[in-house]
Amino acid sequence: MEGFAGKVAVVTGAGSGIGQALAIELGRSGAAVAISDVDTEGLAVTEERLKAIGASVKADRLDVTEREAFQAYADAVVEHFGKVNQVYNNAGIAYVGDVEVMPFKDIERVMDVDFWGVVNGTKVFLPHLIASGDGHVINVSSLFGIFSVPGQSAYNSAKFAVRGFTEALRQEMIANGHPVKVTAVHPGGIKTAIMRNATAAEGVDKEGLTKTFDQRLTITTPEKAAREILTAVRKNKARVLVGPDAKILDILVRLTGSGYQRLFTTAVSRLVPNAH
Repeated sequence: MEGFAGKVAVVTGAGSGIGQALAIELGRSGAAVAISDVDTEGLAVTEERLKAIGASVKADRLDVTEREAFQAYADAVVEHFGKVNQVYNNAGIAYVGDVEVMPFKDIERVMDVDFWGVVNGTKVFLPHLIASGDGHVINVSSLFGIFSVPGQSAYNSAKFAVRGFTEALRQEMIANGHPVKVTAVHPGGIKTAIMRNATAAEGVDKEGLTKTFDQRLTITTPEKAAREILTAVRKNKARVLVGPDAKILDILVRLTGSGYQRLFTTAVSRLVPNAH
C-alpha cells in the first residue's frame, strides 16, 4: 500500500486481531513499526511475522493504562527510530453486563483501557507527531461508538468517549495549524478474539454470547479491516466505518434517530437473550 514507506508507526494492542493485522500491513508497506501489548506471547508472534517480511520492528510489553510507563515508552520509541509519524491507539477490552449489576471496578477497568488508553497514547506521542511535520493519530472507537445496545453500557461509554475525543482533536489540529491528521475508526463485527477474551457480569451467559458473536455477528477479517483503515489513513479521512455491517447500521441510526433504541432492544433480546 502506497504512502507508508519510510514512516514510523506505533500500534498498541498489536498482539492479535486488528492491531496485529495493522502492524503487519504497515510493515509490508515499508513502515518501521513499534508494537506493544500486554499479551507478550501474541506480541512475539507479531514481531516474528514482521521480521519475516523484513520490516524494522521494536516490540515492548505495555499496559496502556499506566501513564508514566506510556510516557517512557514514547520517549524510547523516538530514541530508537528518531521520529514517529503515526500512532494507532488500538488496544481495547470488552465487558458485558447491565448497569444495575455491574461493579464499579469493572466499569472503571473498561474506561481505563478503552478510553484513557487512547488519551494516554495520543498525549504522550502528540509532541513527537507535531515535530515530525507529518503526523497522524488513528484512534479505534467502534460501531458501538455510534449507537448503544443493552448490556454494553461500559463499552459504549468508552467508545463514544473515544469518538468525541478524536473528533475534537482533529478540529484542534486544524485550528492550530499543526501538521497532524486525525482519524476515528469504527469497526463493525471483526473476526477477532475480543468477545472470547471479554469479561462479564454475574448471570451473563458468556459462552452462549461468545458463540453467537463469533458465528453470527463477525463478518470482516482483521486483514481486510486493516486494509480499510490504512486506505482511510492514506486519504486523510476523518472517520472510517469498517465492514458492511458498520456502514449499514450507521445509515439506519442516521435515518431513525433515537428510534433505533427500540429496534435494537428488540433485536438484541431475540438474537442474544442472555447478553445482559
